Amino acid sequence: MKKFSDFDIKNTAHFVGDKVKMVKVLNKEVIIHDYKVDVSKFLKNKSGNVLTLQIELSGEKQIIFTGSDVLIDQIVQVQKEDFPFLAVIVKNGEHFEFN
Repeated sequence: MKKFSDFDIKNTAHFVGDKVKMVKVLNKEVIIHDYKVDVSKFLKNKSGNVLTLQIELSGEKQIIFTGSDVLIDQIVQVQKEDFPFLAVIVKNGEHFEFN
């Protein structure tokens, strides 16, 4: 029988910190360290996806989950070599966006 170590699977990136609500970071400058887009369990948006953001606010790493299609569309356009970057998340009408 094989051992897990035989599979040569490297440690995948994981997000650290407390989960925070979007309203806690709105209109504040945050550092965006990483993200991932997955299929959402809740079908609240057109894409059916959920965005997980690894952010840093005031020196503390935190995690945000959002179904914002606008944020998803914007962040997938950022090249991986451009991370981390500074951003402000704002509410524009009924949606959130990077500014």
